[in-house]
Amino acid sequence: MLRGLAIVLMSLDHVREFLSAAQVSPTDVAQTTLPLFLTRWVTHFCAPVFVFLAGTGAYLYRTRGHSSRKVATFLLTRGLWLVFLELTVIRLAWYFNIDYASGSVGQVIWTIGWSMVAMSGLVFLPVSAITATGLVLIAFHNSFDAVTADRFGNWAWAWRFLHAGGPITPWSGMTVYVAYPLIPWVGVMATGYGFGALLQQPLRQRRLQTCGLGVILTLTFFGLRATNVYGDPTPWTTNAESMRTFISFFNLQKYPPSLLFLLMTLGPALVALSAVDRPAGGFGKFLVTFGRVPLFYYVLHLFVIHAVAVGLIYAQYRETPAWLFSFPPGHAGEGYGYSLPVVYLIWFSVVLALYPLCRWFAGVKRRRSDVWLSYL
Repeated sequence: MLRGLAIVLMSLDHVREFLSAAQVSPTDVAQTTLPLFLTRWVTHFCAPVFVFLAGTGAYLYRTRGHSSRKVATFLLTRGLWLVFLELTVIRLAWYFNIDYASGSVGQVIWTIGWSMVAMSGLVFLPVSAITATGLVLIAFHNSFDAVTADRFGNWAWAWRFLHAGGPITPWSGMTVYVAYPLIPWVGVMATGYGFGALLQQPLRQRRLQTCGLGVILTLTFFGLRATNVYGDPTPWTTNAESMRTFISFFNLQKYPPSLLFLLMTLGPALVALSAVDRPAGGFGKFLVTFGRVPLFYYVLHLFVIHAVAVGLIYAQYRETPAWLFSFPPGHAGEGYGYSLPVVYLIWFSVVLALYPLCRWFAGVKRRRSDVWLSYL
């Protein structure tokens, strides 16, 4: 259910990227509006939830009687498959072109894939060691923010891939901009793996522990953020407008995610997880359908949203501007796009339109046990 909620919210951000008429960044404290900022902010929960629960899923997969070697093989092959999808099918959905000279972007599917590859080695360690590794990567990676890729000369690409993010050239003629570097995302997956052990507890006990853990992480976020001592490269500031002070406080670094960003998102997510750890109602079952087929929905919704953007822009302006066929800049081209209420309406329509297909595919996965289905 939580994964379904995250994937549905993620599509809101993607509709905004293609079709919002706002010509300012939602996280520009000086220029953004509160509704625009909150539209972006609420989607910050998506990537941490995906990566964390991917780790939890790996742990639960192991509890079904699979050996460490089998778990490692599955994580390695599925991880490489996800990286391949990011650079081919998902890239096509974003760009609507196959001109690789124009670049590619390593986003959430990219980092889930590479994190799975890393986890394929970590799964041979005790669960406590995997969890500790994840916590260390999350807690201390900001200590290396001042280390730039240029320090490593010919190996600058490795630092960008691992920590700093930025452009790398895996082979001649193709540049990948790493928006989601491996660290700390592999740490998030590793802690999610350790969290899987908690889910083996009886219902009442696991709900209390999950809620308590979420509250602790959330309070830690507020404590660290208030002091401006550590955890995010950009300190918050007091502004003349209280609304902009509020935005500054919650405006945290996502690329790569700071410690405070992860505390702010994973803490409330765990509280929510404890709340929905019960039989699902009608809306809960609606979300569960998407949560059972997240990769299927992710790929499908990008093609649909991009096609809708092309169709709407052409219907209104009788043209298809170049920005529709390159990676979205975070908003529609100047002079195009729609207000936030229209963006929300389009998002809601896309979610409803894709529900029947997701329900069908969830049924296929439930009825069949083909190995290939575990990769989708």
